[in-house]
Amino acid sequence: MSQSGIRERDAVRDIEALFNPRSIAIVGASDDPEKYGNWLAVRAVVGIRPVHLVNRSRSTVLGRPAVPSLAGLGEEVDLAVVTVPAAAFEEAVDDALRAGVRAIVGITSGLGELGGEHLVRQRALVQRVRQAGAVLLGPNCLGVLDHTSALDACANTFPIGTVGLISQSGNIAIDVAARLADYGMGISRFASIGNQADVDCADLIDSMAAHDGTDAIAVYCEGFQDGRRFARAAARATAAGKPVVLLTVGRGAASARGAASHTGAMVSSDVAIRSVCAAAGAELVTSPAEMADLLQALTRTALPAGPRVAVFADGGGHASLAGDAVEIRSLLVEPFSTETRALVAAELASAPGISNPVDTAGAGEKDIELFSRVSRVLTAAADVDSVLLTGYFGGYRKYSTELGHAELRVARELADIATRSAKAFIAHLMFDTSPAAQMLREGGVAVYRDVETAAWVLERITARGGAAASGVPDVPPPSPPLTESGYTAARRQLASAGIPFVRAAEVSTREELRQAAGRMRFPMVLKALGDEHKSDRGGVVLGIPDLSRLEEAWLDLRQRLGPPAVSVEEMADLTDCVEIIVGVRRDPSFGPVVLVGIGGVYTELLRDIRCALGPVTPAAARGLLLSLKGTWLLTGFRGRPAVDLDAAAEVVSAVSLFAAAHPEIDEIECNPVAVTPKGATALDARIVLADPRP
Repeated sequence: MSQSGIRERDAVRDIEALFNPRSIAIVGASDDPEKYGNWLAVRAVVGIRPVHLVNRSRSTVLGRPAVPSLAGLGEEVDLAVVTVPAAAFEEAVDDALRAGVRAIVGITSGLGELGGEHLVRQRALVQRVRQAGAVLLGPNCLGVLDHTSALDACANTFPIGTVGLISQSGNIAIDVAARLADYGMGISRFASIGNQADVDCADLIDSMAAHDGTDAIAVYCEGFQDGRRFARAAARATAAGKPVVLLTVGRGAASARGAASHTGAMVSSDVAIRSVCAAAGAELVTSPAEMADLLQALTRTALPAGPRVAVFADGGGHASLAGDAVEIRSLLVEPFSTETRALVAAELASAPGISNPVDTAGAGEKDIELFSRVSRVLTAAADVDSVLLTGYFGGYRKYSTELGHAELRVARELADIATRSAKAFIAHLMFDTSPAAQMLREGGVAVYRDVETAAWVLERITARGGAAASGVPDVPPPSPPLTESGYTAARRQLASAGIPFVRAAEVSTREELRQAAGRMRFPMVLKALGDEHKSDRGGVVLGIPDLSRLEEAWLDLRQRLGPPAVSVEEMADLTDCVEIIVGVRRDPSFGPVVLVGIGGVYTELLRDIRCALGPVTPAAARGLLLSLKGTWLLTGFRGRPAVDLDAAAEVVSAVSLFAAAHPEIDEIECNPVAVTPKGATALDARIVLADPRP
């Protein structure tokens, strides 16, 4: 697609009629309490905007006048919610379009999700909707609501709050909302996306990112029709200060089982979606619980500037457990500086721990104010990036009414300290439903019942604070499609894209072998073609010193393996070489995903890899290489010289650009690429073309 095509596809659509219509119609409104048409009508008629009830066979519904058709109504209607059976859905939508409806919510199921002719008809209907200048949410969805505009066109009730919720599952949406409610949070806008026939996740993310009443966006999606469009919308939301938290499915290893290369086997759907989230600045979670846990922190807590955590406990047990939980997450619980230690000690009459963790040893019963005094010190300390309050706070009201009142006063002070500070401040409380815990949450402090959850959240927000989104790269216009994918053709095509190879020739006879050898220098390498695991089966012969040994090796390969052809190649200078793998796999939803790692025969054993949404620039490729666990192999180790990282990064970038420009490529791999202090040379190449069959 051209750059202009990308811009057109990414144009932000006006879907505000879905969330803030001037009037609403329930098409299929019913008196039957077992039907969606009844549930939605009952909720709509108590709203603040005009409501029209449409029923082809009844003149009244819920004791109110009903009309058989929107087109005959004679009034403008912004939003039509269609609940009729599947057989009548198209007719109802066409009627709404004739009436000039700007937005349609399709509750009806039994349409495009069935595939085949149903999907064809759904697509044709969407074209009519778009030609009319309207938008369609669903079909096969639960509806839409907006608490900020008092719109309730949804089959379920959600608590009021500041999280925009987009979900392809009604049950998941209800689960997430209930967990948010446990944290004193709720929903600003909700949209059930259903089949995503027209309005999709990207449209809704853009709308919620621009919505003043939304602080963060929660997305549950089971399929991305245009993954790059989703990624760019998520990136725009991130840039607007509205974090996107994504929960999705289909991330298991099954998606990579049919892969033909090492790259394909290691770039699963999970790897692809993680690469997308890194590019867009979105947060990927694995459950509704994780989604709510992270959203609480993202909407209430500053992002830490670094990994140094001050653990503040009112008991040795919680101090130790919290310290362990934090350090397991690769965060730091380091001794305080002399200055910070002295300031903490000055606020505590006597305490067994003043140098991180801070342990008050239960002194809160006698001096509840110490929590605010010490927290004020910790949030101001130069050697602290975040504070974790852990333990009994919230339970002091059990001692006396007077202490309970004081505890609430201190909770207000803690919330004020936390919100005024640029440091992250979260709490793990045994009594997480206590009035003090509620006071903390209302004041802007994230509170958790389990210290492991609090530590996980700290790890996530620390990582978010320390790394900016890498950005969603543009895919170049398609090049003329490839028609060959064998080893020799792959080498030739990649060489034309700027990837360096040693000289080579494909030979099938002894005479061709001799002629090829006459054009090259020894030592040489022979490779049996037609076998992706040739090195495992003795199909690669290295360091052949002269012509006679070359012919002997050729005969041996022919006799043992019977390859259709053999590649004879000059042997690269591997002095001080590090082998890396460079590959790309095209994800059906998100496009090219780039892989780099420590390569050669140990690629899948070590699995020291990094991935990113492609294509990548040389600078981005260099960053991927330096993030490998084995980066010390590249930068010099125990007297070995550093290799040419810039040359390696250029190869990674060139391979990624080539793959991105050829959408017919499913997988592409150079393994190994020999990187030395003098440069980088690809020693192998593999291209797997997509199956042309639909």
